[in-house]
Amino acid sequence: MHIPKKGLRALGIAESYTGRTVSKLAGVVMRKDLRIDGFAFSTVTVGGMDATASVLRMVLDLERSDINVIMLSGCVIAWFNIINPQQIADYTGIPVICVTYEDSKGLLEDIRHHFPDDSIRLSAFEKLGKRVPVELHTHQTIFIRAWGLDQRDAAQLCNDFTLEGKIPEPLRVARLCARHASFL
Repeated sequence: MHIPKKGLRALGIAESYTGRTVSKLAGVVMRKDLRIDGFAFSTVTVGGMDATASVLRMVLDLERSDINVIMLSGCVIAWFNIINPQQIADYTGIPVICVTYEDSKGLLEDIRHHFPDDSIRLSAFEKLGKRVPVELHTHQTIFIRAWGLDQRDAAQLCNDFTLEGKIPEPLRVARLCARHASFL
């Protein structure tokens, strides 16, 4: 991937959790020059384990061969519905960056508490690995995990796609779209 390329495209995917039985996902294809170039929508089951399939469906439904990176706003969505970014990167051939915004001790104990006999969910969470802190040019810190590209390139992409604050634009716009779609 040629990181400096202005036409590089990211698919940012974010969720709007409403506390219902399903949660809305929105995807925004955005060029590095911040032009929006496409949208996709899906749903995931609250408390389910279908988030990876929903993300893959979004990518495939777009039928785009020009997406260079997939950015996820979190790997654990919709009340512990865990995305498998490695599976997404392997299946699509597109690198994946998972971005979170707060430092925390993690969700392991919460998963054990709410799903005490769910070894599949626990294993899926543990496979995500550690988050790496990244200080953006905005002097804000985000936390990332990357699959299919190195941490340095993932951090650079997040930095390049962030105008202000700490949310990269593809994820910020996807979050806005998901929130609106949850009311439809």
